[in-house]
Amino acid sequence: MPHFARPRAGAFLASIGAALLVLASAADIRAAEFDLVEAHTTTQDHPYTLGMVRFAQLVRERTGGRVIIQIHHSRQLGDERQVVEGLQLGTVQLTVTSTGPLGGFVPEMNALDLPFLFREASHAYKILDGEIGRGLLDRFEAVGIKGLAFWENGFRHITTSKTAVERPADLKGLKIRVMENRVHQAAFRQLGADATPMAWGEVFTSLQQGLLDAQENPIPIVSTFKLYEVQKFLSLTGHVYSPAPVLVSKRAWDRMPPDIQRILLSTAVEVAKIQRQLNRGQEDKQLAELRVKGMTVIERPDRSAFREAMRPVFEQFEGQFGKGLVRRIVETK
Repeated sequence: MPHFARPRAGAFLASIGAALLVLASAADIRAAEFDLVEAHTTTQDHPYTLGMVRFAQLVRERTGGRVIIQIHHSRQLGDERQVVEGLQLGTVQLTVTSTGPLGGFVPEMNALDLPFLFREASHAYKILDGEIGRGLLDRFEAVGIKGLAFWENGFRHITTSKTAVERPADLKGLKIRVMENRVHQAAFRQLGADATPMAWGEVFTSLQQGLLDAQENPIPIVSTFKLYEVQKFLSLTGHVYSPAPVLVSKRAWDRMPPDIQRILLSTAVEVAKIQRQLNRGQEDKQLAELRVKGMTVIERPDRSAFREAMRPVFEQFEGQFGKGLVRRIVETK
């Protein structure tokens, strides 16, 4: 019975002693033909986890128990880059991740992080669920990873500890955590901020200790990671739409028969719609809760000013991600 390798001990296995979210009994796991270890960084109540739970349930049902997915949330097996590297090594078989570290594996993925690339969520879905999105996912095969589908992280907004951000000038001199992503770093440096790339596991403590003034993320991250405890202001800039690719270790993928592969692929695409609905459904409720928790929400920052201020970064990078890729995205109606 070909079970996949379990994660090895060592630095990669951050917090391996943490409780696992397992959707089957030990007997079910032993009986499964394929036991897939899944890992991601967000909390148990985040839409990543909720979507993965639904995915695991459907895959188990549709394969008649041949495939069991064990879900490890909250950085139990490491930060995003570590988990993606684990896919290449075969120590992890499955993840849902932000685009933050993915440019280091597939440079064209950084195109999705250009500021104000997508007009609204429906524009993003049309691109990501279509030919362009599939082409980006297929590029992962060259680095030992199979891309299944794009789920959702959401539109990113800015939080700060002392200064309400209503226009680009309000960020000048602020030390803001950004993803380990050259486009994000360049965009915030263009605004005059001290853009500081940092692994997510270090961010809360750095905000708490005053080593950072600000960070940027979708509302579900702000809420589920309790950033209201260390940040006073939330500015709804929506400067970047962040998808969340679902990726599989190619070592694992190549060992599975075509019928199992088809089920995994089609189910990941189907659950994308469910996971996005969960994400959007949480946002309005969480925004109200953040206000109750004491955050001041700037609902209408000058987004036009942010778009104009970040335009040089858009123009700097748009030609670096393959011939016409960014133009094709922008011109899609």
